[in-house]
Amino acid sequence: MKGRPLKPLSPIAFLREHAVLAVSAVAAVASMVAVPPDGAYLGYFDGKTLGCLFCVLAVASALRLMGAFDRAARTVIARFGSPRSLALALVLTTAALSCVATNDMALIMMLPLSAATLVGAGRARLIPAVFVLQSLAANLCGMIVPFGNPQNLYLYSYYGLYLGDFLRTMALPFTVSVVGVVTATWWLAGRPGRKKASAEATRGITTAKAPASSTPAARAAIGAAAEPATAPVPRRPMPLSRRRLGAYGVLLALTLLAVFRVLPIAVAVAAVAATLAALDRRALAAVDWSLLATFACFFVFAGNLARIPELAAWLGPLMDDHGLVISAGASQVISNVPAAVLLSHFTDAWQPLLVGVNIGGAGTLVGSLASLITLQHFTSVRKVFPQTRDVPELSTGRFLGLFTLLNVAFLVILLVACGLCG
Repeated sequence: MKGRPLKPLSPIAFLREHAVLAVSAVAAVASMVAVPPDGAYLGYFDGKTLGCLFCVLAVASALRLMGAFDRAARTVIARFGSPRSLALALVLTTAALSCVATNDMALIMMLPLSAATLVGAGRARLIPAVFVLQSLAANLCGMIVPFGNPQNLYLYSYYGLYLGDFLRTMALPFTVSVVGVVTATWWLAGRPGRKKASAEATRGITTAKAPASSTPAARAAIGAAAEPATAPVPRRPMPLSRRRLGAYGVLLALTLLAVFRVLPIAVAVAAVAATLAALDRRALAAVDWSLLATFACFFVFAGNLARIPELAAWLGPLMDDHGLVISAGASQVISNVPAAVLLSHFTDAWQPLLVGVNIGGAGTLVGSLASLITLQHFTSVRKVFPQTRDVPELSTGRFLGLFTLLNVAFLVILLVACGLCG
């Protein structure tokens, strides 16, 4: 069944879909008032970060489109039946994927699958808790590797870090985060709920239809139960093949070699682009190009601010004395990726900055841009699954309350733990 031709986005719809890019572009242009464009602008852009980020996003898109991540996730989830074990499987699978495919890609893949799985199992009341915990897992558990979060890729390249130093620095916050995520999941999934309401709300799931306004990822999660709607990518994933899987495995290895500075980034970018152009051009189209453009805007914004003497004189000493708190606090206001790019220009002490912007992914809804993906998917649950409209736990107000409570708790615990241990 062929979908209808895609309609171009209206300016308002485009700005709504790419709000972060729009804000970063406005900030970059505004900073040009203080520092007019000159030859120094060319030095703002970190080509290694942009190249590595492109490779990670492109390879992850190729693996996602061929169904590799989806099949692996479903295999893990199918082995668990109780509420606690199912919730743990969903949350920990998200954490594992964030270490391979970045935090936002992990959430894009897992949130629709989690909603469909929980509704189908009669556990719709668990969706808010699982979504919040998946968001925390994606933002905090991916911190252990340089390519788990975009800010890690940038800082790893900007400071020329070594893998051993990176792992030692992130070991404590990662351990605290994993223990906290597992504990919170075990507790929340075991709480008594309105089983009758959930059972009634999920009755008739096999006849549900997804509206055309739902996201492609959510429609794919419903599978054959949903009527396919217009989407830029076909609903059915490409069949797995050893040839493609082997080729993408080689690309992933080249990407890691480039991240760890064993291979020139230009070689990895050329190999990834050429291979995907030959095997699956959809993967190149599915790359989050807006994220790359957002990074470019952040580079201009941060580079210009770093050239303002008054700001450097104020932020430099502040970062030297309170780098952990400042970087985590800045993340709550401008998100951790732009905070990392901006604050890196004012300190040589990379450890507190690296830890701060990673744990700063918890806290407010804008602490990490990936958290907005979670909110977007949650608000679409009732549209995708009309039977869930009578489940009290699925109100947006309750979701935001639980999100804020857990995220603030994680942020405070991580700040105390990392601050006490230096």
